[in-house]
Amino acid sequence: MTGSIDRRRSLEELERDRWQAPPADATRLVATVHALRSRPIGTLTVEDLRLLIGQDLGLPVLLPLAMEVLRDNPLAEGDMYEGDLLCAVLTRTSAVWDAHPELAGQLTFIVSGLSDLSPDLRSKVEEFVGAVQIS
Repeated sequence: MTGSIDRRRSLEELERDRWQAPPADATRLVATVHALRSRPIGTLTVEDLRLLIGQDLGLPVLLPLAMEVLRDNPLAEGDMYEGDLLCAVLTRTSAVWDAHPELAGQLTFIVSGLSDLSPDLRSKVEEFVGAVQIS
């Protein structure tokens, strides 16, 4: 899926949705999200993916990119903690996974091989696997 996406293009371009500039008193999160939406998706870091996915932005484009990262390093770390990208991906709603069953399958495969996870991350893995199996 991501092979056909032009990584030189931004989320704004790919989604054909340009946001107005954030207000002058915008929070750092809002300002950062606005800036990231205008950057080429091929330049997004693990932290950028974690932040945008955690805000449920650009999921059809960004989840496949996140899967590429997680296949290589399931505990890839942004600015928060080891496995923070995995946590952001795992905690999307079941509706997201219903809409993208192939990605849910990939994520199920990725997490099936993990051990020695923190209790919090293990709990999120179990919740995800349980929700996907019910769907």
